[in-house]
Amino acid sequence: MRLGINLGYWGAGMDGDNLAVAQEADRLGYDVCWAAEAYGSDAPTVLAWVAAKTERIDVGSAIMQIPARQPAMTAMTAATLDSLTGGRFRLGLGVSGPQVSEGWYGVKFDKPLARTREYVEIVRKAMSRERLTHDGEHWTLPLPGGPGKPIKLTVHPEREHIPLYIAAIGPKNLEQTGEIADGALLIFPSAVHLEETALRPLRAGREKAGLTMDGFDVCPTVPLALGEDVGALADVFRPYTALYVGGMGSRKQNFYNQLAQRMGYEKEAAEIQDKYLAGDKTGAAAAVPHSLIDQTTLLGSVERIAERMTGYAEAGVTTLTLAPAGFTLDERVAALRAGVEAMERAGLA
Repeated sequence: MRLGINLGYWGAGMDGDNLAVAQEADRLGYDVCWAAEAYGSDAPTVLAWVAAKTERIDVGSAIMQIPARQPAMTAMTAATLDSLTGGRFRLGLGVSGPQVSEGWYGVKFDKPLARTREYVEIVRKAMSRERLTHDGEHWTLPLPGGPGKPIKLTVHPEREHIPLYIAAIGPKNLEQTGEIADGALLIFPSAVHLEETALRPLRAGREKAGLTMDGFDVCPTVPLALGEDVGALADVFRPYTALYVGGMGSRKQNFYNQLAQRMGYEKEAAEIQDKYLAGDKTGAAAAVPHSLIDQTTLLGSVERIAERMTGYAEAGVTTLTLAPAGFTLDERVAALRAGVEAMERAGLA
């Protein structure tokens, strides 16, 4: 199992620290550094900056949002970043959610699976430097009856195959991800429930494509906080968990709420959502069960974190992406180092 780091969203007030954290992760031997985007900072700009200030670590988008860009533009960006970084770029894609897709980008959130499949087909074809043609439900290239003609990418990526990941939560999306991608970006992963919530549908998708899980990167993001008081550390993540389970999406379309239900928290997920959507964010956070937070984070001493890391490795995780928590740069760096120490203690490094 390899280690990654997720910087989250740029522009949250810790930008200088984020770069220092990425550089320390590079020095410590972390495998990949991911950056996110929603409706603030964009991932490619952040990744270009981080790549220019590091030496070895891969940089990856977790995620570049499908409604934000035409697929050919995504292929151009991926090829450019791969060329500039000397082959250190990983392309992570996702459909985002209905609120962002329709409210920010003005793109209807319909048929997300079909749209993703078609998008990936076009991106892969463009990155392979074939002349680009496509006749699908969502994109037709070139447009018929006009001056457009099939053209090909002029940038030569460093590698013939840029690793492509998809952020997936629901069973159908996970199955399709296993079928068409090189890796899956997961959130709120519980080692105890990973087989039924992620691995089983991913494996089904691989089998559909005539493939095994060999070489497929199972890559969940897990917050990490170092300390002795596990209960107090868990409380730090209550607002974060409540935001996703309770307020990320509408009542009918909240993928994180549905994931919590699949992990056995049906009643609790409903209560969190009811309170969050009613404006009671404090009550929603208080309603998050400690066990849900503890199962989906790495909290406590290095020894306890090492034990939990072993659980993730045994469950089938191949790249464990850490989101090191801390109020200061020193605390976040200490968490980074604890991640490496825990891996060594668990015999996973």
